[in-house]
Amino acid sequence: MQQLENLTQEALELGAGVLPLNATESEAQRQLQICNACRYCEGFCAMFPAMTERLSFEKADIHYLANLCHNCGACLHACQYAEPHEFAINVPQSMAQVRGQTYQDYAWPAALGRLYKKNGLWVSLSLAASLAFFLLLAVALQGPLWRASEIGNFYDVFPHNLLVSLFAPIFLYAILALGMSVRHFLQDIRPATGGVAADSSSAIEATHAVLQLKYLDGGHGQGCNNEDDRFTLSRRRFHHLTFYGFMLCFAATALGTLYHYVWDLPAPYNFPSLPKLLGAIGGLALCLGTAGLWRLNVRRHPLHGDSAQKPMDLGFIALLFLIASSGLAVWLARDTPAMATLLCLHLGAVMALFLTMPYGKFAHGFFRSAALLRYAVEKRQSDKATTSKD
Repeated sequence: MQQLENLTQEALELGAGVLPLNATESEAQRQLQICNACRYCEGFCAMFPAMTERLSFEKADIHYLANLCHNCGACLHACQYAEPHEFAINVPQSMAQVRGQTYQDYAWPAALGRLYKKNGLWVSLSLAASLAFFLLLAVALQGPLWRASEIGNFYDVFPHNLLVSLFAPIFLYAILALGMSVRHFLQDIRPATGGVAADSSSAIEATHAVLQLKYLDGGHGQGCNNEDDRFTLSRRRFHHLTFYGFMLCFAATALGTLYHYVWDLPAPYNFPSLPKLLGAIGGLALCLGTAGLWRLNVRRHPLHGDSAQKPMDLGFIALLFLIASSGLAVWLARDTPAMATLLCLHLGAVMALFLTMPYGKFAHGFFRSAALLRYAVEKRQSDKATTSKD
């Protein structure tokens, strides 16, 4: 133990950072130094092999490693220095705290990131409700709210051009804000990860890891820990349902846009049209995935993550579930008087998601993808250096 403490102290002295660390980053640095001396968990996820490439941990290194961590919890249960040991190592919790901080630090504009982190669930639901109420009011001013559409066409409620004028600026703002945040993050971590630009091989490797959720298998294929020591693949499966459900819904919308503008085939679409098929499958997958993630989130052991981020996590999950369930409800009730009301609820939830997208849990997918890209670059640089020495 004394040897481990000496190694840790030497590494801390060697790694006196150029940029000052806050309390959260300093605690992460302390734990990483101990883990780097131990290296028992290096097979669990990408964070540990990346950690072993370093003798010290500056601010950029800590931000990079925090976003490589998939919060699977396996290392906590394997750690011989976790509480009640005096070292009190808890890498999943420490990395989650830093990761949440990076969403706020790199948010654009930063003030919105701080607001959403502290009040994510309340902001998400109240924003969705407010936007839905505004849309309901607009519809009510045009005639009876509880009225049937003759052909089940939501363009009877909101004209196509009006929907485009409402959603295009919000969507473009979300893309701009996310792009600015991730760009700043990459600029900061690139010097700490080799400094070279990513090539196509690195991009393919990172994409493969993202689409497979490679590091949610606990490093051994049995899955993650959730509320106890048992391994489970539930998180990976529900993440897959959520991710691919969302992507299918997005594909349905994008394909509908092509149908409308390129092939002059405006909505509504019915089975067996491809937009309807993609939307229905995606909506069902998204409902199942978000319901499962909500259950896992509320039951998760408090030592596995940052409890301060639960409002942000649950707000994101709630919005995705509202979007999927209300979208399916609009389709099922398309020929009933309830269609207009349900459409307003659905559109309000979609607009709320776009507005909060750059500041909450949605951003973590982009930050983690960026970190995995730099990990692939760094690993290839390390392999080249090893080969040249041989």
